[in-house]
Amino acid sequence: MIKLGVNIDHIATLRQARRTYEPEPVWGAALSELAGADCITVHLREDRRHIQDRDVELLRQTIQTKLNLEMADSEPIIAIASDIGPDQVTLVPEKREEVTTEGGLEVIRNLSSLTNTVRHFQDMGIRVSLFIDPDPNQIKAAYRTGAEFIELHTGKYANARTEEDIKRELEILSQASELAHKQGLRVNAGHGLNYKNVRAICEIPYIEELNIGHSIISRALFVGLSQAVAEMKQIIERY
Repeated sequence: MIKLGVNIDHIATLRQARRTYEPEPVWGAALSELAGADCITVHLREDRRHIQDRDVELLRQTIQTKLNLEMADSEPIIAIASDIGPDQVTLVPEKREEVTTEGGLEVIRNLSSLTNTVRHFQDMGIRVSLFIDPDPNQIKAAYRTGAEFIELHTGKYANARTEEDIKRELEILSQASELAHKQGLRVNAGHGLNYKNVRAICEIPYIEELNIGHSIISRALFVGLSQAVAEMKQIIERY
């Protein structure tokens, strides 16, 4: 059964737009868990554009499922994550000017640094995932870091518009998942997934967890967070 990780960054985005105290991401995490979320994901960015340090600290104290902390391979963020102790860290690329994460980690070029960071967290008993494009060379490099998980970047699939392009991107993701499994890596996936395109992703072998944020929070504006999470969970379970 594929698990659902709910990314609650955009609850914090709405709060930070007014620099106020609401909506509260911690409440969003609790409602998501009650509605069936298997994991809560947050990205503590270096520029703190949405999730703040206090959010992660409070979430660590209150989450009943799994806390997945997305983060850059950056010494200040590594220090914060080490103090908080999430259940899992997902190392992601990060650019100050980007609206959202634009692609996967360049593991090959940063193999030494990523390997050291992976070992650091594993020595603390924290699972590590690398957010990467479905590229065979990046998958093989991810294996060399010693990470237990990869998270396949599904952005190109989500942005594909023609049937031909969608089919091609699904095949690339499927082959990437197969290769990762053969390498001994466990596979998660996410980015740009929504209530329509997630169904085909659920049919790809070996994927264990999907991390979905923007689509769920957007739908929650109209139907409420609990229903939005429950609907996504039902789709994943069905397919």
